[in-house]
Amino acid sequence: MRILIAPDKFKGSLNAREVAENVAKGIRDALPDAEIDIVPMADGGEGTADAICDTRGCSWLKCKAHDPLGREIDARYGWIEDEKLAVMEMSEAAGMRRLSENERDPVGATTFGVGEMILDAAKRGAKEIIIGLGGSATNDGGSGMARALGFRFDYEHPPSPGYGVASEHEHEKDSERVTDLVHLIRIERPQDLKLPKIIAAVDVKNPLLGKNGATRVYSPQKGASKDQIDVLERALARLADVVAEEFGCDYRDEPGAGAAGGLGFGLLSFCGAKIRPGFDVVAEAVRLEAKMNDADVVITGEGSLDRQTLEGKTPAGVARMARKLGKKVFAIVGRTDKNREVHELFDRVHALARRGLSKEQQMKRAAELLREKARALARDL
Repeated sequence: MRILIAPDKFKGSLNAREVAENVAKGIRDALPDAEIDIVPMADGGEGTADAICDTRGCSWLKCKAHDPLGREIDARYGWIEDEKLAVMEMSEAAGMRRLSENERDPVGATTFGVGEMILDAAKRGAKEIIIGLGGSATNDGGSGMARALGFRFDYEHPPSPGYGVASEHEHEKDSERVTDLVHLIRIERPQDLKLPKIIAAVDVKNPLLGKNGATRVYSPQKGASKDQIDVLERALARLADVVAEEFGCDYRDEPGAGAAGGLGFGLLSFCGAKIRPGFDVVAEAVRLEAKMNDADVVITGEGSLDRQTLEGKTPAGVARMARKLGKKVFAIVGRTDKNREVHELFDRVHALARRGLSKEQQMKRAAELLREKARALARDL
């Protein structure tokens, strides 16, 4: 029996490879002769670069960049030399993981460091950049990234004091705060900017603005107060208006434009990027369909299986591909809300939840519980 194991991470507990390896151990305990292929997956969220590089054999490069609050950091991204392909995640420079809980500040947080990473890859001769847009701490519509790339922002009133990011060109200083965009009157494109093809991998379909937009849905998680939410929404609306006036393009309603605090919009507007579902990007990069063709059974999983799973998350993507190819597909997940539409994607769903174990205990023992559930699944096979 040939078994393909293609899970996403269990957030806060195990990365996708660790999940896959523990499932494989459990399978081998019950089916020692099974042929097992491991393909760690992701869907545009955190872990996207790792998933692609795990399978494709990237080297990891480091560059100087700035975190959401303007502190200098070493940011890393994957590099495939023979394709001149850079694989990165915006969260490496501008993610929530760069901040402590009391540092969360979507008004002051910036994507400037993301622009620095893109510039570094471009200077190395990248022909293509894949960038995952999950895990952001920002809500600046990609304006910080644009300033790092050399775009000049002019305001009706001088910008308020913010987080100063020193750079070699005066106009690149990231001293603005997101709310200053309310007073934006002009954006000037740099004359000599040359960027490779950029693919933005997203796991959400939110537009930039409105009740389902970047600010109203996600900024509260990043620390925004009710008053700040209203101002941030106006700031991004003004950014979209000026971009439309200056560049003749308007991506505010594009699905995924609201990803990563509007960075999706910024990549479309300032970099000519293309937004694609993250699962599709990763599946193509790791050649998932070809590997699935050779399997008899497919096993996937993620920390949580719920209604959101249907919106482009890894388990749903794996299940739909498996169904298309006529394969049996099973899920091992941390927890599930038993949504019927989700469960119908799979032949069976195994949840780690065990009576008497708290959520924290379950996360600590995730590796052990994965092996246990995988043994049970293998016996069913």
